[in-house]
Amino acid sequence: MRERGRYSAVGLQQLTTEHLNQCLKEQREEETAIRIVTSLLKICSHCERRSKKDLGVRIPRPLGNGPSRFIPEKEILQVSKVDTRTQSIFEDAFAALGRLDNISLVMGFHPQYLESFLRTQHYLLQMDGPLSLHYRHYIGIMAAARHQCSYLVNLHVNDFLQVGGDPKWLNGLDEAPQKLQQLGELNKILAHRPWLLTKEHIEHLLKAEEHSWSLAELIHAVVLLTHYHSLASFTFGCGISPEIHCDGGHTFRPPSLSQYCVCDIANGNSHANHHDDLFGNQELCGEVEVLMERMKQLQECRDDEEASQEEMTTRFEREKTESMLVVTAEDEECVPSRDISRHFEDPSYGYKDFSRRGEHVPTFRVQDYSWEDHGFSLVNRLYPDVGQMLDEKFQMAYNLTYNTMATHKDVDTSMLRRAIWNYIHCMFGIRYDDYDYGEINQLLDRSFKIYIKTMVCSPEKTTKRMYESFWRQFQHSEKVHVNLLLMEARMQAELLYALRAITRYMT
Repeated sequence: MRERGRYSAVGLQQLTTEHLNQCLKEQREEETAIRIVTSLLKICSHCERRSKKDLGVRIPRPLGNGPSRFIPEKEILQVSKVDTRTQSIFEDAFAALGRLDNISLVMGFHPQYLESFLRTQHYLLQMDGPLSLHYRHYIGIMAAARHQCSYLVNLHVNDFLQVGGDPKWLNGLDEAPQKLQQLGELNKILAHRPWLLTKEHIEHLLKAEEHSWSLAELIHAVVLLTHYHSLASFTFGCGISPEIHCDGGHTFRPPSLSQYCVCDIANGNSHANHHDDLFGNQELCGEVEVLMERMKQLQECRDDEEASQEEMTTRFEREKTESMLVVTAEDEECVPSRDISRHFEDPSYGYKDFSRRGEHVPTFRVQDYSWEDHGFSLVNRLYPDVGQMLDEKFQMAYNLTYNTMATHKDVDTSMLRRAIWNYIHCMFGIRYDDYDYGEINQLLDRSFKIYIKTMVCSPEKTTKRMYESFWRQFQHSEKVHVNLLLMEARMQAELLYALRAITRYMT
């Protein structure tokens, strides 16, 4: 009988020629399958030498473990296995784009939002609109480059070329048409200090003679810029890793000795995943319960008494001033590489706290200019249907809830979600007259504020340590939900400043 490819003399005599050929064929197929599996998975140096000897090719190995550097791969992949809606959305996205990127995989924790996000992004990039397809992708490159987001830059460099974009433009912004170069100033201000945007900036773009923009084109460009500024925040905030076929997503180096090979798995070896939370940290005990109790107390205070408008104004100004004291990163300034910085001008230009002593920027009152009453209609009028899509996406992120906090169920999280949204807008000088900004300090601790400010204002400085330092007892899906809130609140803040400037130019 057959035993690991060996045959006894007696056994061979008993086999027919046809049976022998079939056995040899199965053996060859088994050996081929082993080589394929060995090539696809991480392999040790011994196995890699054997593979190179057998196949004569260099085999790429993924640099990361899964779609995110912050979130365990098994948690992300488990979502699509158990949620049929997520699986369906993934299939539709792959059919439309020919790929399923890591951003979508991580957003898959929240399929309702992902569906809205993909629909809006598809419309902005591929459906009928004022701008040509290659202009759209180039603007995406410009916006992502402002935050040194090589993941998004590389994604849209490929898309730009696929839709017929001129490769010379990729040599740098100075190689692009003058019309796109003039967009550089708007890109810079919106990404880092949107409160400085004026109607004069808009007029400069609309009255640039042969290089001028139409109002409809400018609205399309503004939406794309704000979309990719905020998406860069999400990319860094969730630690999105490049796919294996992308730059930075693979290596040809053999794995280090600290990593395991598939042969280790076959022998019963595996990485021991000792996370601090398995044993629990004393200082974290009751973190969720403390937050829930604060929410309860704040609700009771709301019911008992209401602060005066004067007090509400004072609390906003205090929170706005305190937000500038929140340090955005632990390390020194990030210097962009030439590959990234060539796509934008003035690399030293970045976020500055508008409320620093000696500087005064008037507070942006939502009661005077809001998305619901002003921005929505302006976008919808000049770029039909997009205003509606953006509004649905904002509402989806803001209202999304599963009525849970960590392991607790039936929890009303609306107060917490509003505090996060309004804190982001407060950092940009945007004030809601009917909101008590005293609640923010009660609900958002310092580590959470550091993460929020870094992710929104200087996302390229976001670290895994920052991600892990806030909400230690919460699930990864809840932290992704936070990132969706931060992304959409930031996009709306930028849009408000841009659309107000356009409205002032028009009136």
